[in-house]
Amino acid sequence: MKTPALLLSLFAVAAASAPVHAAGQAGAPAPAARVAAPAACPAVLHQSFKRLQDDVPQDLCQYAGKVVLVVNTASYCGFTSQYQGLEALYAKYGSRGLVVLGFPSNDFGKQEPGNSKEIADFCFNTYGVKFPMFAKSSVKGPQANPLHATLIKATGEEPKWNFTKYLIDRNGKILDYFPSKVTPDDKVLVAKIEKALAM
Repeated sequence: MKTPALLLSLFAVAAASAPVHAAGQAGAPAPAARVAAPAACPAVLHQSFKRLQDDVPQDLCQYAGKVVLVVNTASYCGFTSQYQGLEALYAKYGSRGLVVLGFPSNDFGKQEPGNSKEIADFCFNTYGVKFPMFAKSSVKGPQANPLHATLIKATGEEPKWNFTKYLIDRNGKILDYFPSKVTPDDKVLVAKIEKALAM
């Protein structure tokens, strides 16, 4: 019969060799390989919006620590084809920390008349949009949604038409404003995104 001391010793060896995945225990990655702790949520992202496809509330704090490109969109606009470029940006840089957030709005020329399902179906079926989209809202004037109200106050620039863009860095600093005519593949916009991702 094994002595208690020997049993304890065998148990300790077995425990040490067993894979454990909690951080800081046996089997966990070395400290240098650990995933960074979630970033604190900056004030600009302390907002909640309903997801376009199902109206489920989404806390924008889930994007803390990412570079964020905010775009007001419309389905029947001369700039609507920018959906394709926005999705390409998201596909190319998403793994590096970029997220594009789309906010459909009927503010300009009444070019977003549909309901949430119609807008979601159009975005996905026509342009394969996979970046986060939110329920239709106003993006200018006294009725502007809280995020756009914050962006307008910080930049002094209100959206003048569909597909206006605001770039926010990983720490929640609002870096720049881009009017509708600046396409998603514009060299200046892409360079600023890449610079923000490198920080």
